[in-house]
Amino acid sequence: MSRNEEIGILKEIAELLNEGTDSKTVLAAVLKKLLNLTGLQTGWIFLIDEKGSHQLAAKVSLPEVLAENGNKRMCMGDCWCVSRYNNRKLNKAVNIIECQRIENVILEEAGDTGGLTHHATVPLRAGNERFGLLNVGSPNKTHFQKDELALLEAVAFQIGTALKRIKLTQREQETALISERNRLARDLHDSVNQLLFSLSLTARAGREMTENEEVKETFSYIQDLAQEALGEMRALIWQLKPQGLENGIVSALSSYAEMLGLTIEAKLTGISSFPEKVEEALWRIGQEALGNCKKHSQTTHVSLSLYRSSDSVTMTIQDRGCGFFYDGGLELPSFGLKNMKARTEALNGTFYIDSELGKGTEIQIKIPI
Repeated sequence: MSRNEEIGILKEIAELLNEGTDSKTVLAAVLKKLLNLTGLQTGWIFLIDEKGSHQLAAKVSLPEVLAENGNKRMCMGDCWCVSRYNNRKLNKAVNIIECQRIENVILEEAGDTGGLTHHATVPLRAGNERFGLLNVGSPNKTHFQKDELALLEAVAFQIGTALKRIKLTQREQETALISERNRLARDLHDSVNQLLFSLSLTARAGREMTENEEVKETFSYIQDLAQEALGEMRALIWQLKPQGLENGIVSALSSYAEMLGLTIEAKLTGISSFPEKVEEALWRIGQEALGNCKKHSQTTHVSLSLYRSSDSVTMTIQDRGCGFFYDGGLELPSFGLKNMKARTEALNGTFYIDSELGKGTEIQIKIPI
């Protein structure tokens, strides 16, 4: 491959990477483009987290035996390249003489690898930040030349830089969202909240100024509606910008429960500091659960426990209210419960609910840290 061809490949891939905003979509597109431009036939990308766990983020033309059962052979177990990467012994593009995943297929006589016996692997990184591995190969290709490995290394740097850009962009978007929530909370407090308070006072004054009983009832009704709207508004402002979250999640949820008129018994075991995303999820899930207690449980007493171990956090919210019939084999019965489950699973956590008529409801989530 000539120098001009290499430059052309890098240019096309750079243009593709600059357009992307979603990491998995970008990885799938760039892998397909890379194979098309280099003439290689098979490729896959592993994203590897700080704990060394890998996930198959993109793949092109995997042999059927490796792709069957939801890519089980690629997603499960370990291999030489992932092990070397986790041990920080894989820092540049290299030939993999013996691929453990392919070898296992051959030893087990599990199927045909389509002539794929070897692949090249190169780490994806940007500066000191590492993201995973790029792997490429072709049937009956047993060796990669130095210039081929150099090109793959250059492409891997491009991919790593794009992944870092996407990560920073997502962080900026999250910061902007928090800022917008705070602005909206301030606006609601300064305008709508004050108007509702004024309406309540005006209705009260009107009731006291008239002798007509029907008019008094009307003003009383208006005042009750204004008070109810004030309560809803305060809850909404809390949801947008929780007061006391800077003092810890237990403090914030306890204050929120009191604002809803609930009596809460809170217990914290372990360290109370969490990563920002985990704390945000705990707050949103806890807020939803306490709101459900207020609306549906027919009790004002609720218990909250938070247990922080070295590698996870477990939050349990329980009431002894009316409960409801729940079958774990069926779909969750409300949008709120589905939302709590989705927030938990988005952080690779587990969601558990137990409820029985007359015996209350318990919600427990566990999120790895």
